[in-house]
Amino acid sequence: MSSFQQGLSGLNASSKNLEVIGNNVANANTYGSKSSRAEFADMYANAIGAGGASDIGIGVKLGAVAQQFTQGNVTATDNPLDLAINGAGFFQVTDGSNAPQYTRNGQFKVDRDGYIVNNQQQRLMGYPADAAGAIQAGQAKALQMPTAGITPAASTKIKMELNLDARAQVTAPAAGTPIDFTDPSTYNNATSVTVYDAKGQDVALTYYFQKSATDQWNVYVTANGTPISTAAGVPTPSTTLTFPANGGAPTAPVGAVSLDIPAVTNSVGALTVPISGVALNVGSATQYGSQFGVTDLSQDGYAAGQLIGVQFEDNGIITAQYSNGQTKPAGQVEIANFRNPQGLQPLGGNAWSATYTSGDPILGVPGAGNLGELQSGALEESNVDLTAELVNMITAQRVYQANAQTIKTQDQLLQTIVNLR
Repeated sequence: MSSFQQGLSGLNASSKNLEVIGNNVANANTYGSKSSRAEFADMYANAIGAGGASDIGIGVKLGAVAQQFTQGNVTATDNPLDLAINGAGFFQVTDGSNAPQYTRNGQFKVDRDGYIVNNQQQRLMGYPADAAGAIQAGQAKALQMPTAGITPAASTKIKMELNLDARAQVTAPAAGTPIDFTDPSTYNNATSVTVYDAKGQDVALTYYFQKSATDQWNVYVTANGTPISTAAGVPTPSTTLTFPANGGAPTAPVGAVSLDIPAVTNSVGALTVPISGVALNVGSATQYGSQFGVTDLSQDGYAAGQLIGVQFEDNGIITAQYSNGQTKPAGQVEIANFRNPQGLQPLGGNAWSATYTSGDPILGVPGAGNLGELQSGALEESNVDLTAELVNMITAQRVYQANAQTIKTQDQLLQTIVNLR
């Protein structure tokens, strides 16, 4: 009666195949989900000493349900906390007590404590950053977003790149006060830059360029309108630029000029903190026969700022963005890969756990080695091919019907034998 056994095993196998297909179809819109396929094996009744040349199988069995870890389509979203891995690897998430779980679903949020969590309230793991923004690589921990603002930094360097018009006339007075900041006839050009003291208070530095002789320019500097360099109450140049005959880079001063900015009253009436030893670099200045123009004027100080957002880079670094325009690393996502991803144990909730078959996780940052890169503001769709699954469903249905037909035919044969007189 092996035909009954064959047909029954075929019905069971086809039913399992339909279950796998149905699960794939159900998760066609589940981000980070991976499809599976039913893999079958034939069955034989072996006897000791049998030759096997004329053995007939007794049916089929489900050999395995194999997960297919192919890349799903990456679709863009408007949420900067949505993450997708383009390539190999899994996000690591933890509930704080059990072993880490692994997922491809990057639908993350920030909870009330500042941790990056998924819909199961599991926390994303990675490397934290110290107060200076240096990534502390090592054992991965639950990533927590900063809440405090960024502390101010006093200005220490100023870089100036500009051209002074070689055709300009000498404006330095022959006698009397060397410069009158309210009288444009006593200087040729002016420009400004804002610097910051140790408290992050802004100080407006204004530079006045006064041609004193051929190829020679005096540079006066005021802080909120107050000259920073004086002698007997009279403004004196903070530096003097001397240019070669071809108007190229100045021959003097050599190197950076040190500026000491005194305490001055700011726009709201408060007294600023003195800023000593600010290095002014004017080595990129030129004196050509063209109009005055500033092409670069920068400094390295900044005011205090509050956190306004975070951004994930391709290498997993989380960049905190502050209201003063500064950015600072706040951590780095660590991802894991496996020698045999098909050996991972599915847990539901878009997560897997490591097993002996999968091997130990291979850890690293996105983009390192054979690990995929991170894409922020995007999610990985399910890799289920809905068209293929529907075709497979039709095939499985026909196979189910065919196996049922073999049972029906065998039943008819038996009925015929029973009816023999």
